[in-house]
Amino acid sequence: MWRRWPAVGRERGGLAVARLSADDRAWLATFEAIADGVRRAVAPLMGTEEGRDELGIGAGGDRTVRLDRLAEVAAMAELERLADCGRRFSVLSEEAGAIDFGADYPRVLLDPVDGSLNAKQGVPVAAVTCGLADGPRLSDLRLGFVADLATGERWHARRGEGAFRDGRPLRPLPPIRLGYVQVLGVEASPRRLAQVLPLIERCGKVRMLGSIALALAYTAAGGIEVLCGPRAGRLFDAAAGLLMIGEVGGIVTSLDGSPIDDLGLGLESRSTLLCSAHPELHALALRTLRQAP
Repeated sequence: MWRRWPAVGRERGGLAVARLSADDRAWLATFEAIADGVRRAVAPLMGTEEGRDELGIGAGGDRTVRLDRLAEVAAMAELERLADCGRRFSVLSEEAGAIDFGADYPRVLLDPVDGSLNAKQGVPVAAVTCGLADGPRLSDLRLGFVADLATGERWHARRGEGAFRDGRPLRPLPPIRLGYVQVLGVEASPRRLAQVLPLIERCGKVRMLGSIALALAYTAAGGIEVLCGPRAGRLFDAAAGLLMIGEVGGIVTSLDGSPIDDLGLGLESRSTLLCSAHPELHALALRTLRQAP
């Protein structure tokens, strides 16, 4: 079980908030409150047998356990409070599916525990991730938010306004070595690793976090220099982190280099991924994969 967590409710940087419109400030405050509520709800269940009790199948097709259910209840409580104040929107949640609060858009994308297997096993790599979309496609995502459930660290991005880490502007670390991928992130099942083996064999180190939201956030920060996902995963889970990478000047494509901005944000929309905050490293990784026998 995870016990030593920092106090809930971290202070956000004034610069990041000041750059947002009043509407986006309200949404970011709601996402912050969701993160606080989820952390309080699931902290006692991390790494426990009780937290792993299976309760059914969620809208996303995964098995729902008690930890997931309590996280969603906490998150939805904040959104219901917002609706009670007169806001009109909809929600798409991994567990409950689509929920109508009076308008199709904006639509809140909600995954209360991204990295659920880690959380169930007591591995402290899991996140709350939220997005706000003005339309059905990835290119319609306006605001993205990720909160680390273990450390409380917060990340957000606003389209056209940049990405931020705990309220400070996010600027990616430069590559450790020019023309070389030193730190490669991979999010895949063992059966899919063969698809990116040429890239694995030509990098310095490999990291597999088990939370796509956190892996993408660290990619936007340059800590992971290139991230690849050879399995077609839901864009729903990845949307916030993909926005962050774009907002720091990075490149996001499918594994074969195809653009993904026009893909949908529904629970059924999936894509492989190849991402980097550094366009030159993305190009290097793509060449490596394309030249493989």
